[in-house]
Amino acid sequence: MSGKEIRLKKLYHHSDKLLIVPMDHGITIGPVTGLTDINKTVEAVFDGGADAVVVHKGLVRYLTDAIGSNKGELIIHLSASTALAPESQSMRKELVSSVEHSIRLGATAISTHVNLGSPFEAEQIKDVGLIAEECDKWGLPLLAMMYVRDGSRVHEFDPDRIRHAARVAEELGADVVKVNYSGSPETFKQVVSGVKSLC
Repeated sequence: MSGKEIRLKKLYHHSDKLLIVPMDHGITIGPVTGLTDINKTVEAVFDGGADAVVVHKGLVRYLTDAIGSNKGELIIHLSASTALAPESQSMRKELVSSVEHSIRLGATAISTHVNLGSPFEAEQIKDVGLIAEECDKWGLPLLAMMYVRDGSRVHEFDPDRIRHAARVAEELGADVVKVNYSGSPETFKQVVSGVKSLC
């Protein structure tokens, strides 16, 4: 069994279903109510049954009680941008950390963000592809957050486009994919049917 397989099993902490709570929004929108005492919040989330949380590297130092308690796992998010950026740059996500640094912080998995359809799509696809190779090298699972962000709110929830986004993630090497919900169980089945290993 490989290191990645071992860590994937750790992610599925409670059952064959995976509940990951993203807490990486502070860089994007600033201090978020409920996330200022991050250690307390993460402990509550794990007590509520979550398998893992997604945070940026700088918050790990505060998770002294929550992480390592065998209640849940740590996923480090490598992509960032802020809502303070000019509108023309709002869809740009830059890598702000590395797989190797995340390992030193105790991560069980890595997370990245891609905005398909944005002017920065090519850079973000390249980044997630290279991060996937680093994750394979070090044996860490990769969570790819894939969004359709071409300027149309309707397209963000279009099943065909979401299905395409999920497929991009799989083909680039992601082990777990986060996408928008397409609006109904029937249309989301279409999304899931577009990938093989993530079903």
